Amino acid sequence: MERILIADDDAGIRQLLRDFLEDEGYDVMEAETSAEVLSAVSSDGNAPALVLMDVRMPDKSGIDVLRDLSETYGNQLPFIIMTAYGSSSIAIDAMQLGAYDYITKPFDLDDVLLTIRRYFEHQTLKQQVQGLRTQFRDTDPNDYIIGNSAPMQEVYKTIGRVARSDATVLITGETGTGKELVATVLHRNSSYAGGPLVKVNCAALPETLLESELFGHEKGAFTGALNQRKGRFEMAHKGTIFLDEIGEMSLSTQKKLLRVLQEREFERVGGTVSVKVDTRVIAATNKNLAQEVRENRFREDLYYRLNVITIYLPPLRERLDDIPMLVEHFLHKHRYTAGSGPAKITPGAMRMLQEYDWPGNVRELENLIERAVVLAQGTVITEDHITFSSADQRNFVDIAARVRRGATITEVQQEVEKLMLIEALKQVEGDRVAAASLLGLDIGEFQQKLIDYGIPGEVTSMAPY
Repeated sequence: MERILIADDDAGIRQLLRDFLEDEGYDVMEAETSAEVLSAVSSDGNAPALVLMDVRMPDKSGIDVLRDLSETYGNQLPFIIMTAYGSSSIAIDAMQLGAYDYITKPFDLDDVLLTIRRYFEHQTLKQQVQGLRTQFRDTDPNDYIIGNSAPMQEVYKTIGRVARSDATVLITGETGTGKELVATVLHRNSSYAGGPLVKVNCAALPETLLESELFGHEKGAFTGALNQRKGRFEMAHKGTIFLDEIGEMSLSTQKKLLRVLQEREFERVGGTVSVKVDTRVIAATNKNLAQEVRENRFREDLYYRLNVITIYLPPLRERLDDIPMLVEHFLHKHRYTAGSGPAKITPGAMRMLQEYDWPGNVRELENLIERAVVLAQGTVITEDHITFSSADQRNFVDIAARVRRGATITEVQQEVEKLMLIEALKQVEGDRVAAASLLGLDIGEFQQKLIDYGIPGEVTSMAPY
């Protein structure tokens, strides 16, 4: 049972929240002053797991309490701020000082409960990510797979079954899903882990160079071949070779690769002596190789030789539940400066990430987080810092994704309306009067909609209403 502290000088608010949260199964404490909050948080053995604190306390403001605690405990504090003064400055100040989120009064109890549940889910994700770091503390933190969704559990099961064998593995999936990462994990958990992992991007090399790159060449084999050179297969002896984008390989090179897979030997370009290797082969492609075979662009015999074991990596849109954990990982990986802590992200910004279809998959998500950290200067990432790959997509509402998630027409209409309000404010640099005019609304209507949607914005024009 999680313990929650309700901190508010209004006894009615405390009683309302206590009754509601106790009905939901939480252990509830109360505090009337900031001094009581500070005492409870620093208590040994009886400290609350989460504090819901009003920003207006009788002896000291909630922001000042956060500031005092951040000096002692750092910027990861279990606080949700409650305020009737929902300005963007209070929200940013609170979150920069370590609060998880803020809610405005008057509040809906269901929204309060949702925010609380998100906090505890966030704590669970942090623990899982930390567990991964502990488990792989002797490994580059960029070289393990993040995700607990059902599709990823199937990936882990397959890796566990096949890693120790010497069978050829074909990894399939869209660009950006992490195929190279899976190849690295397979190698490090295989009987070939003591040898090298040699990576070859078949799409990055022209056909004239790929054969020499794979198999090496003898001195004088072609113009410019001044010395004998070992190929990647020889370099990978007693280790693993990873052939990325194998679907881009020419038919002639495919024929020579087939021989290596069958006989574990080859000749260097321009050579006559067979070179034997003991190398595990892992290949990857974002193409449908069965379709490529039907269209005579890929050898059928090579396809069956490669397709001994297949690991399919799902696109990110099929495992959206993994996004919070991935974001947590990337926030730790991409810090604003070498000495700064990880940035934070607001629940609203996280929702934007979970409602996007991610055509660029995990790679696109990582790039977006790295960019958002820079835009937020390593502090708090808000919805304004979330910019998708194309400027045209920034205010894009993915109707297909909404329908899949069961959104109603009213919910989508409200989402579009909110985006229009935000965009109008941006275009006129926050001038509410001008923004209202752009949207054909009177200023009273516009102001009310900003309140309804919880949109901050400052009046930069002093024009009369």
